[in-house]
Amino acid sequence: MPDGSRVAKKRTTAKKRVPKKKFNKAKLPSRHVTEGPERAPHRSFLYAMGLTDEQVHQPLVGVATCWNEAAPCNISLSRQAQAAKRGVAENGGTPREFTTITVTDGIAMGHAGMKSSLVSREIIADSVELTTRGHCYDALVGLAGCDKSLPGMMMSMVRLNVPSVFIYGGTILPGRFKGRDVTVVDVFEGVGMHAAGNMSDADLQKLESVACPCAGSCGGQFTANTMACVSEAIGLALPGSAGAPASFKSRDKVVREAGAGVMHCLAKNIRPRDIVTRESLDNAAKIVAATGGSTNAALHLPAIANEAGIKYTLDDVAKIFKTTPYIADLMPGGKYTATDMYRVGGAPVVIKELLNEGLLNPDCMTVTGKTLGQNHRSIKFPKNQDVVYRVKDAITPTGGVVGLKGNLAPDGAIVKVAGMETLTFKGPARVFECEEDAFEAVVNNKINEGDVIVIRYEGPKGGPGMREMLSTTAALYGQGMGEKVALITDGRFSGGTRGFCIGHVGPEAAVGGPIGLLQDGDIITIDANKGKMNVALTKAELAKRKKAWKPRKHDYQSGALWRYAQTVGPASSGAVVHPGGKAETHCYADI
Repeated sequence: MPDGSRVAKKRTTAKKRVPKKKFNKAKLPSRHVTEGPERAPHRSFLYAMGLTDEQVHQPLVGVATCWNEAAPCNISLSRQAQAAKRGVAENGGTPREFTTITVTDGIAMGHAGMKSSLVSREIIADSVELTTRGHCYDALVGLAGCDKSLPGMMMSMVRLNVPSVFIYGGTILPGRFKGRDVTVVDVFEGVGMHAAGNMSDADLQKLESVACPCAGSCGGQFTANTMACVSEAIGLALPGSAGAPASFKSRDKVVREAGAGVMHCLAKNIRPRDIVTRESLDNAAKIVAATGGSTNAALHLPAIANEAGIKYTLDDVAKIFKTTPYIADLMPGGKYTATDMYRVGGAPVVIKELLNEGLLNPDCMTVTGKTLGQNHRSIKFPKNQDVVYRVKDAITPTGGVVGLKGNLAPDGAIVKVAGMETLTFKGPARVFECEEDAFEAVVNNKINEGDVIVIRYEGPKGGPGMREMLSTTAALYGQGMGEKVALITDGRFSGGTRGFCIGHVGPEAAVGGPIGLLQDGDIITIDANKGKMNVALTKAELAKRKKAWKPRKHDYQSGALWRYAQTVGPASSGAVVHPGGKAETHCYADI
């Protein structure tokens, strides 16, 4: 059969599947590439890909994924994208699939590759923005799996402000080791156990081979599952869409519904900035606190807010954490995995319980066109389970994450306290200029009980890239030192970190913050009950050290990391790299 006949047959087949629902493209961005005689060359490219006339003149909907073969977090996203495309096509849209990058934290962890992780959030947002702008897409479905891809995708949606629905790729199932559920964090902690002589070579090899049994994102309430819960609480995702594991067939049904949902948003002109408000950001911060979620949310919520032109800082997040009960007993501080929470009803159960107690704003708009309260009206609290508690029986009365301030962190810092028994610490500083030096000291048993490990010049500018420290913190925990020492850094921590580990210390060392002035032996006091962190130095002594301080030059003097270091702002404001929605003179969605 000639090539032209094959194309004709493909177009005919596609045309039979197109519904009769019509959209007026007069005010949609895609009119710039599909309408009028001057766009004949543009339409030629679309015909070359097998589109019919009818499909060309329907709304063009970007289906953006972070699919790649870097890690299990992303490996199922290509399959799921096909389900999203079906949902779009069945409801009068023409889906256009495209992909963007991810840097997968578990593989980037513990070496210089982790400097790329937070930077990737900005590249993801920028690349989705540029693809959408360049091809004039009218709406977006965004699928993401690994940590920074979730906020990166949501940031692009809010930045562009076209009707959008976010969809999480799903959690991994837990592995089984010696009769218990395990996640990749157990492997990181196993490294510390092995270094301490408490785990054999054979057991470590067995653990690493079973901890990650299938596709999906790391299985505790680490950053990916935290931000998945955020996507529901903030209203950018369909209710219940975060729950099903990546390997479950039911996830494809949810993703297909997201495709249909974005067409509903397009028909009703429901846009991300109708959804992302100060009130919905507060709702999102509360679900982080209630689930003992990742401290990284304190970076990502301000960054999402920035895209909407809303000033939302670490201080705002910390206030929410201080007043929200911790009710979901999830790893790493608790017992259960994300799959366990899914089996008892998922994020909607936590949201409904917080709504019932008046802790969430029920009137915030969501992608369904209904409010958060309306979406969760019929949710029942599950009986005979201890994954999610009633607020009246909360694990702790305040959130699983705490903000800190003091003369060592004038701009703030953050610590996850979920599962911790002792919330105060005092000890001498052991100062390291990078993570590698600290990790070497840990695995060689050169850290003393009572030390406050200081890892500096790992902030957004100083790293550059604000590395996570899971390799170091997990090794400490694996050695049994997790709550016998404290660790502070101007870098950040994995959602899988546990123990007295304080991150986001600001101002960072690279700009002359107090953490850059510390010396071995300085006495540091941390009080997570009062939200305080101080060093026993007078203002005069700090001023004297600041006068003698000189900036350090990092090794990244070209390329993406250099460019990031030139533009990135402080962690307290989300480590963002551009002025955000408040500086806009126009919005892409209105071109």
